[in-house]
Amino acid sequence: MNTYLYQMPLSMVESILENAFEWLVVVDREGRIIYINESYCKFLEIDREKAIGRHVTEVIENTRMHIVTQTGKEELADLQYIKGNYMIANRIPIKLNGEVIGAIGSVIFRDTSEWMQMSSHVKNMMTKIESYIEDINSGAKYSLEHILATSPKMKELKERVKLIASSDISVLIRGESGTGKELFAHSIHRLSQRSEQPFIKVNCAAIPEHLLESELFGYEEGAFTGAKKGGKKGKFQLANGGTIFLDEIGDMPLNMQVKLLRVLQDQEVEPIGATKPVQLDVRIIAATNRPLEKMMEEKRFREDLYYRINAIPFHIPPLRERPEDILVLANHFIQQASKKAGKRIKGMTREVEHLLCTYSWPGNIRELQNALEAATYLSSGEWITKEVLPDYLKKDDSLYPFGNKTLKEMLEETEKRIIQQSLQMHQYDKLQTAKALGISKSSMYEKLKKYEIVDRP
Repeated sequence: MNTYLYQMPLSMVESILENAFEWLVVVDREGRIIYINESYCKFLEIDREKAIGRHVTEVIENTRMHIVTQTGKEELADLQYIKGNYMIANRIPIKLNGEVIGAIGSVIFRDTSEWMQMSSHVKNMMTKIESYIEDINSGAKYSLEHILATSPKMKELKERVKLIASSDISVLIRGESGTGKELFAHSIHRLSQRSEQPFIKVNCAAIPEHLLESELFGYEEGAFTGAKKGGKKGKFQLANGGTIFLDEIGDMPLNMQVKLLRVLQDQEVEPIGATKPVQLDVRIIAATNRPLEKMMEEKRFREDLYYRINAIPFHIPPLRERPEDILVLANHFIQQASKKAGKRIKGMTREVEHLLCTYSWPGNIRELQNALEAATYLSSGEWITKEVLPDYLKKDDSLYPFGNKTLKEMLEETEKRIIQQSLQMHQYDKLQTAKALGISKSSMYEKLKKYEIVDRP
């Protein structure tokens, strides 16, 4: 077999290369093209004779073939922007006696839409499989590593999760909509001794009131007209041994609050139509963005239930109170959206960073994510620019969120934000930033320490 290959005519080898690969290029150790097939040359609109011998960067846009010959590391299924579209390419070093002597590159898919079309069936099957797995094992998906933050407040909360996770005590997570309450609930369960047991989420605001009792507590066969044969387990029974996450508990009707309190006190649940209660071992994590204290005054939320679920309170600050986290989250969302869109976005312009950091974000992290996902899809270049941002972000005239802060607190927040923005403008050069702000080097470092401002993530 080997002898036959050695005797194979060069014309036959070339014919194989022309037909086996749509687009193929081979370079030597210096990055010069030593072979490129005709179909690739037609796409690049260049004569093959003119391409051979030239450095690959002069022929192929955004190529990394010469880098592969230097690193000796293969790059598989990598996005490459060529002639107004993204390709998916492989680059593999060619080695002889352990030494890199060149590299071979091939385009697997000519654009990301071609790849998406080919893989749609596979992705559809994977989605079905994942949904089946989720139905069988409703586990927590997120951990502390998914909570991206550098601000002192968020670091303190993450440390607090580690301290209380191992206990079975109830936790109430407070915070505005979109701050990431669910991520904390998942993280607490993942770090608890119940981590191998079910994690069941219930959105108390999403379930109609007349269905809430049967959803939470289940029912026996024949309990009512239309009841399933064999009955149905409620969310509390499904969570037995694990954790139940009662999201939006502030929207639970008063009559259900009474029944929930009884379940928490007795650690048992009585399904609709049952003749005896079912014993439970469930940890409660609740969350809300509603003003429960005011609701108690108005008799819309029971005090005894409040004190039962509020054993350990967590308050997640809104994004406007932790501006240090904005760019960390923004870069993460851009990377996520770029992968989904089949684009290679390097980041944001300084102007965009400034707009993001000075906006008040009433919708918090969810609003930030939506804005940057839309901007990524609208972007035609490698950087997110002001032009692709939502119109309300371009105004840059958001009011300062006073809240209940003292003048000293507002001045300190303003000073901190100015230092952060100046650091961004000067590419995190501390000496240049100090000079631009008209303060000494020592004062600069004192303020960085005071406000716990870290280098760019």
